[in-house]
Amino acid sequence: MPILYAPYHLDEHLPDLRLALPEGADVRETAADLPDADMWTRLVRLHDRFADDAAAAAADGPVLAVTGDCTLSIGLAAGLQRAGTDPAVVWIDAHGDLQTLETTASGYVGGMALRFLHGYRPDLFAEPLRLRPVGEDRTLLLDGRDLDPPEADHIAATAIRHRPLDGLTAADLPEGPLLVNLDLDTLDPEAMPGARYPAPDGPDEALVLQALRTITGTGRVAGLNIACTWEPGPAAPAALPARLIAAAVDALG
Repeated sequence: MPILYAPYHLDEHLPDLRLALPEGADVRETAADLPDADMWTRLVRLHDRFADDAAAAAADGPVLAVTGDCTLSIGLAAGLQRAGTDPAVVWIDAHGDLQTLETTASGYVGGMALRFLHGYRPDLFAEPLRLRPVGEDRTLLLDGRDLDPPEADHIAATAIRHRPLDGLTAADLPEGPLLVNLDLDTLDPEAMPGARYPAPDGPDEALVLQALRTITGTGRVAGLNIACTWEPGPAAPAALPARLIAAAVDALG
């Protein structure tokens, strides 16, 4: 199966992400000519191109994407919709990614990715990408152990379901085709050093693989984004993400 490769963190190209993709894989790298413009314009250009690449890949079956952050799941969702699929969302992350421009303390756009998928500020993503927002009632947040108070309050006030990875069963998943976002910072920092936003007390590799097998075993995964959210450079992990990517290829191929 093809692997969509988009080595970007937000609108920054990361040619030195140091990611070992499976040998002999059909790797299709997203090449976006980003304008000299504000970040939102650049992000929309990148996500629109990535959505087109995802829509083309979806013609052959489930889409496996390997990217530098979680926001590219927005482009993946738009691409699946362009291919005629309306996926629910399974979001595996140490964080909630449910902040807004009004609630964030850091201003980090990656911490708003899931909120954008739900239709927050449609002028920034949904409208230019022709993205139909995914309902909160069709969203499962797995792990999410490091929530800021506004995110916890938002989950409590909405139909978003939130549970740990441990003990996950197919019955816990939303119905219908699935878009899965796996942020590798869900792993404990000892298992994946170098994460941009590490959170202690996370699961180990075996538990993440078990959850991934449970989800892919349904046969309903339409798209999977493996978000490699570490700082690029010599300290970036290599073997662990390579094993997870290889497992995803085996499960979806």
